[in-house]
Parts: sequence; structure tokens; C-alpha cells
Amino acid sequence: MTKVTYQIVEHDGGWAYKLGDVYSETYSSRQAAIEAAKAAASEQQLAGRTEGITYQDADGHWHEEVSLGSDRPQADVEGDQKEGRK
Repeated sequence: MTKVTYQIVEHDGGWAYKLGDVYSETYSSRQAAIEAAKAAASEQQLAGRTEGITYQDADGHWHEEVSLGSDRPQADVEGDQKEGRK
């Protein structure tokens, strides 16, 4: 099973959650960013519909495959405890 971790970070004059190199919108408080990240992590784990997908890779090649609606990652939030602890 794939695991993804949303990180709570200072960003653009406030707080955001981050997955890889992608930032969420900026929140005015750390707690608001934590709550938004927990909601995103929860939704990330919900099963969806099985669908065909088409995507282009970094080399410009197109691919088609079936994405199973039940193939969801385990998602969690890092940095949701008090400062100084992960």
C-alpha cells in the first residue's frame, strides 16, 4: 500500500500543508492548516470509482491504464502535535 504524508509548514506569511512539492492554500493559523490537512488525508483514503485514465509522462509519452477505485493510499499528517515534536 502506498503511503502519503501531508506536512505542516510555514508558507507565504502563514501556514499550509504540503504533499511533495505542492502546497495547499495559506491558512492564518497552524491549527487551521492541521485541520485542513487532516480533512485532505481523510478524503485521500476514500474509495472511488474504477475509471480509465490517460496521462502524459515527463518524456512526453502518453499512457492509458485503469485506476481501481479501491486502490487508495494510507495518508497521514506530520507535524500535527505540539511544536518540537513530530
